[in-house]
This record gives sequence, structure tokens and C-alpha cells, in this order.
Amino acid sequence: MAELEIGAVARLVGLKPHTLRYYENIGLIRDIRRDAAGKRIYTETDLKWLEVVNRLRATGMPISKMAEYARLRQLGDSTAPARKKILQDHLGTIEREIETLMEVRDYVAGKIAIYNEMEARGSGAGKQVREGFEETGRGGRSCR
Repeated sequence: MAELEIGAVARLVGLKPHTLRYYENIGLIRDIRRDAAGKRIYTETDLKWLEVVNRLRATGMPISKMAEYARLRQLGDSTAPARKKILQDHLGTIEREIETLMEVRDYVAGKIAIYNEMEARGSGAGKQVREGFEETGRGGRSCR
């Protein structure tokens, strides 16, 4: 693979050149070579690391944690336990977010089921659904 300039890399990894420069400034990506004119030159190794960065970013990992992970990675294999801990902690965060999303997904699915029931019996049956309660139109409520 040929070495690439920042614009080509930005297109390949789905980031803007400004973002790549920012990542370099905060230490998230390091040791990017420069050509004689001072332009950044990215290698295949750099692209592989940017794939890792993009995946961590997609999980919602804060940039500060990604930068710490990158700093530790740069220090070598002796930091593997610390890097593992960062990923374990982040996995816990992801799992909690998934649990929350599943709970709200179930709630929304339940609301859709209520509307499906209403449609099945005819929406003009004198009942309205408000804020999780089915109103009978006579002041009575049943929780739905």
C-alpha cells in the first residue's frame, strides 16, 4: 500500500482532516511522518490504528480515555494490564447502556402493542390512551 496524505486518509477512515490533526495534537495518533514539504504522510500501520480509534469512538469511549489508551499503547507491552482495564471498564459502560436501551425498547414496544389493540378494536371506541393509562371516558382509568 502506498503512503497517503491527510485528505486521502480522511476519506478512507471517514474523518475530516481537521479531526486527524486534532487527534495528532492530543496524542491519540502519534509519530505521523512528514514529507519534505511538511505534509503528513500516513502508512498502513497508521490506518490500522485509526481503525481501532474509530471503533472505540463508535462505542462512545470518551476521547480522554482513548488518548490514555493510546499513550499506554505507545509505552509497549508492559502496559497491557492497564489497557485491558480501560477496555474492561468501558465494556461495563457499554453493557449498562445496552441494558437501558433494552428497557426503553420494551417500553416503546409495549406502547405500540397498546395502539395495535386500539386499532384492532376500532379507534373510535370511546377510549383514549394518555401517558400510559387507558381512559374509559367516564373518569375511570386502567393502567396499560
